[in-house]
Amino acid sequence: MTLNVLMLSTLFPDISRPNFGVFVERQARELASRPDVNVTVIAPVGLPPWPLSLAGRYAPLRALPAKERWRELTVYRPTFPIIPKFGGRTNVSTMTRAILPLVKRLHAEKPFDVIDASFFFPDGPVAQRLSKALGIPYSVKARGADIHHWGTQKSTRKLVRYAAEGAAGLLAVSDAMRRSMARMGIDADKIRVHYTGVDLDTFEIADRAAAKAALGFSGPVVLCVGALIPRKGQDLLVRALPALPDMTLLLAGQGAYRRTLENLAQDLGVERRIGFLGSVPHHKLPRIFAAADVMALPSESEGLANAWVESLACGTPIVITDVGGARELLDRPEAGRIVDRTPEAIAEGIRATLDDPPDQQAVRAAALRFTWAANGNTLLAHLQGIVAASA
Repeated sequence: MTLNVLMLSTLFPDISRPNFGVFVERQARELASRPDVNVTVIAPVGLPPWPLSLAGRYAPLRALPAKERWRELTVYRPTFPIIPKFGGRTNVSTMTRAILPLVKRLHAEKPFDVIDASFFFPDGPVAQRLSKALGIPYSVKARGADIHHWGTQKSTRKLVRYAAEGAAGLLAVSDAMRRSMARMGIDADKIRVHYTGVDLDTFEIADRAAAKAALGFSGPVVLCVGALIPRKGQDLLVRALPALPDMTLLLAGQGAYRRTLENLAQDLGVERRIGFLGSVPHHKLPRIFAAADVMALPSESEGLANAWVESLACGTPIVITDVGGARELLDRPEAGRIVDRTPEAIAEGIRATLDDPPDQQAVRAAALRFTWAANGNTLLAHLQGIVAASA
């Protein structure tokens, strides 16, 4: 019997944002590749009301097709109105109203069996409303900020809780995330740990010296992969640089925090040892990982960062803070170090790793269990179980 899945995701790549939600897309493709599974993706696009929507930064989003084939997937991109910086709670109702006619039409043509919401907010509460309208069960996945931020904000935490209560099943990107959800009062028995995957053929070991030479680097290189936002802690890495005088720091990511980091680097006199790489296309990340001796990401919160797993798959050890699934991932000393969230501790962890570099194959071994096949198997079993229980 064919399983017909409606995947709802506000985190999904498009031609203007190829790195946006790339792991959700890869998960969708893995599920859709299975026999007797149909996946339809609805990736709503938020736009402010006219005339704000005419601003130049929204032009790429306005130009997106309402429906397209995206890497073997049928993807619908309905638009819904948002209030920039102040939307929050209102996004749930505006998104639901905008996409419900489309969802009802698709359901009438070929009934969906289950809704898979890829993020807890606003996707989860919207999935709850769609579920009620269609009379089918839904699942929601918790990834990190959706619980740590939206699940704690006064204006949205009740919506997150209600979505969890109404779901037939829940997913968490790590066991640590599962425990965080349980502390919020979410039923832990409904939560299944669903680890991310990594393409082990793309993210693989390469010669580090050759990779450095190809990119024009010499000496120790530390890489940080993540959006340039305060929560990721790039400022702590900049502050650690004076204690690492021979090191080059590469920051792969973009965000409004860049100006603050540039000013901080100038104040500390380390601006010549920092490379701002911007948003690196996902398929080009392996060569950056290959050139790095260490990948450091001193986040304030995480679920289980994909950059952690990708770095290990490339044989590059990581220095990270004790957040999310860090201890689940670092199951062997070669994989990296967990450090306190201070510049001094971060510098010490990086220096210790540089002074005693682990074997690249031993580092990679820590990532071998994070395959997309395992990810797809878990998701398929989860959704099939939900449908069977609701029959």
